[in-house]
Amino acid sequence: MRRKTRPIGWLKFQWLVSFGQNPVHSAVSIRLEMLQVARLAPKLLGESTELVASFLRRQQNDDGGFKDRMSKSDLYYTVFGVEGLLALQAELPVTRIASYLKSFGSGEGLDFVHLCCLARAWSAIAGRSSTDSCAADFRERILRRIEQFRSKDGGYSPVTGVECGTAYGCFLALGAYQDLKAQLPEPLRLAQSLKFLETADSAWTNERVAVAPAAQRPKVGSTNATAAAVTVLRNLSLPVNSSVGGWLLARCHSAGGFLAAPNAPMPDLLSTATALHALAGMQASFEQVKEKCLDFIDTLWRNEGAFHGHWGDEHLDCEYTFYGLLALGHLSF
Repeated sequence: MRRKTRPIGWLKFQWLVSFGQNPVHSAVSIRLEMLQVARLAPKLLGESTELVASFLRRQQNDDGGFKDRMSKSDLYYTVFGVEGLLALQAELPVTRIASYLKSFGSGEGLDFVHLCCLARAWSAIAGRSSTDSCAADFRERILRRIEQFRSKDGGYSPVTGVECGTAYGCFLALGAYQDLKAQLPEPLRLAQSLKFLETADSAWTNERVAVAPAAQRPKVGSTNATAAAVTVLRNLSLPVNSSVGGWLLARCHSAGGFLAAPNAPMPDLLSTATALHALAGMQASFEQVKEKCLDFIDTLWRNEGAFHGHWGDEHLDCEYTFYGLLALGHLSF
């Protein structure tokens, strides 16, 4: 991967990517926020941009879905394959993708994560496909299923009927409602559920085992859970304590990249992309870590046109390649 210098017109994009004077951007969905940033990655990829597009195209199976790490089509990886191609403004094989998505109907039998992925994938190709599977009745059926995963504390969980939601569950549910152009029911209850996930070190953990008073809350936060909570709160137009930005920046490894938790053995690309996205959303500067983060991402790049997830990762897939694009987008300005 060869880095390019900033183009003369790069300042035109600074307002868009750093969320400018309006850090909430309630009119822009979580999906579009990330896509908007990932579209800046070619500024650093340069001639390698086509390598990435070719890699993503090779990940599509004959049935229209994109490969998981066992080369089987999977909705989760399909989302990242589609979003990656859109970010690179590459030709999108819409007919094949739509055919794959139609095989899932309105998500009967899908788990929570894949149900939200179905909503996101249809949203990504909306307006590009002749199949109108985002009609009102289709959206309502998916949303009714998503509500089955609402936890008793007002959050969302991958498991039905549980007491407590998870940060990741809240992130996915809010994104799905946005993708399906619907209003999230009782958003303040969702925000309140995140209070139970706050940790003593000014961050968030992904889940709690049982309802517990604040005095018993976990001591150590998680980078990805914290990034998810920040993104959810910002999209709900709710404030985030500035100390969270300091916590996230402290997760940056001395060799670049972000750790998944304070005691994690090495940085990874997912944590790096989500931390940078959360910091940008908070308008917290990460200028001081940009160069070493670029160096870290360089170590994960392969000339096949993709990124590994971390130094010990031997596989290449759509998911981490998209997170590579997202991270590069944030580091490009």
